[in-house]
Amino acid sequence: MPHPVIFDRGLLRARRSRAGKRDPATFLIERAADDLAARLSAVLRPFDLAADIGTPTDAVRRALSGRVGALVAVDPIAAHLSGERLAVAADEEALPFRDGSLDLVVSALALQFVNDLPGTLIQIRRALKPDGLLLAALIGGDSLAELREAFAQAEAEVEGGVSPRIAPFADLRDLGALLQRAGFALPVTDVDRVTVRYASPLDLLHDLRRMGATNALAERRRVPLRRATLRRLLEIYAEKFADPDGRVRATFEIVWLSGWSPHESQQQPLKPGSAKTRLADALRVTEVPAGEKAGS
Repeated sequence: MPHPVIFDRGLLRARRSRAGKRDPATFLIERAADDLAARLSAVLRPFDLAADIGTPTDAVRRALSGRVGALVAVDPIAAHLSGERLAVAADEEALPFRDGSLDLVVSALALQFVNDLPGTLIQIRRALKPDGLLLAALIGGDSLAELREAFAQAEAEVEGGVSPRIAPFADLRDLGALLQRAGFALPVTDVDRVTVRYASPLDLLHDLRRMGATNALAERRRVPLRRATLRRLLEIYAEKFADPDGRVRATFEIVWLSGWSPHESQQQPLKPGSAKTRLADALRVTEVPAGEKAGS
């Protein structure tokens, strides 16, 4: 069964390429790269061959310099790989690695834009050696909730309806389930919420353009945003999401995924009925059989 087409991948690549040639906004990528390096430093084992899948800049490669052996940059835009010592021009949905070839896969703020995330995670798991690690950061479902609400209200008031404007990114629980579905062992997910303050909502929109992250939904409206809708959007945003000093808030949710390619050396869950100590004894309480009331 074919996977749904949520994003216009060609448009995403074009906008990202255009943003990279101007004055890109990279503060979220830099934050994610530093956090990724800190998380990886807690893993006390070597990684001889790693791949950085789709990260929009070289921030992760810089942050992990000297931490891993060889780090291959994987990017669908070949021009972005100029100057990289190890690089492969490939789409995140069609990875070129053979099974069991990588010790580590990392990615920062890229995988949220793939149309077939379950398939990409399966490809990554297959490319990892037994006991290999995936560590990735994605934009989460609660990101830009303020902008989503303001857009919906403005369009409803001015145009009498609502169109897709903000991408429907996956939430924490869904991503954890996808890791298990892809066959990862010891899956872990957690979230980092970042609040960015802007002088005006228009500055937020400019930053999204500088990230190459404006609307690229396949089902987006193909007509320019009306000036009246934009004006009302800016008014609603400032009314609802401004701090006392007049600056407005924008929430970015970064969801972290980690999982290991299965290996016999990894910790395994106990089989049902194999416990040697009763829970009631461990808690030092009296066990009450099901259906009875305590003290009866």
